[in-house]
Amino acid sequence: MKYSIFQMDIIAGKPDANRLKVSQWLEAEMRENKPDIVVLPEMWTTAYTLHALDKVADQGGAKTKSFLKELAMTFQVNIIGGSVANQKDGKFYNSSFVYSRNGDLVYEYDKLHLVPMLNEHDFLTGGAAVPEVFELEGIKMGLIICYDLRFPEIIRSLALDGAQVLHIVAEWPEARANHWKILQTARAIENQMYVVSANRVGEYDGVAFAGASMAIDPWGEVLFEASDEDEETISVSLDLEKVLTVRKDVPIFTSRVPHLYKKET
Repeated sequence: MKYSIFQMDIIAGKPDANRLKVSQWLEAEMRENKPDIVVLPEMWTTAYTLHALDKVADQGGAKTKSFLKELAMTFQVNIIGGSVANQKDGKFYNSSFVYSRNGDLVYEYDKLHLVPMLNEHDFLTGGAAVPEVFELEGIKMGLIICYDLRFPEIIRSLALDGAQVLHIVAEWPEARANHWKILQTARAIENQMYVVSANRVGEYDGVAFAGASMAIDPWGEVLFEASDEDEETISVSLDLEKVLTVRKDVPIFTSRVPHLYKKET
């Protein structure tokens, strides 16, 4: 399964300009690499312009859903649609949408864990449901958003439900870049799954972002790591049979004894 990941520098507060940027990128990428799945970063339509959400956020995800659906159908490609600022029921969410190559919305998710360091809770509402497994091309997959990476419980749940690929869409800051890389590798190893991430680059409001979008295999080997600073595309192919091989060779899921694990409160 061939991926193209857009490590993007986002134009703050300019949804139309960012949509044009993504459509031009995808057109060129389909012509050159013909991926099966493309991945966008977190808050790619607006960046973290939280003070202006009433002006720049999607209304019920309408614009982004229409945009991604059209791209998926036009280019016959599956889209992990990053995430966008999304107003619904009078509140603002950080929402992700996944589209199949025939234009079907197969999954949507609101970011569960809000970042205290960015005061997200002052502007956004956290999601009300944990991430769930969805399928593209018959492969079970999962999706989390940025800070969710720090909560291994939700990712283990995806693995237990059969996910073979975890997608992480992010605006992870440079100040914690080592955490970004280490945690992704840990999640790949402990869940014996591929980890595919799209982070942004550039700066906004005094925060520099870490880049280093990655593709990591179920053994924890880094297949590709983008630069820390440059806007670029990761093009990488995943061999899904490797998930089955690793899970057979080191059978952690049959070795678990969850009835003995302390229950969380």
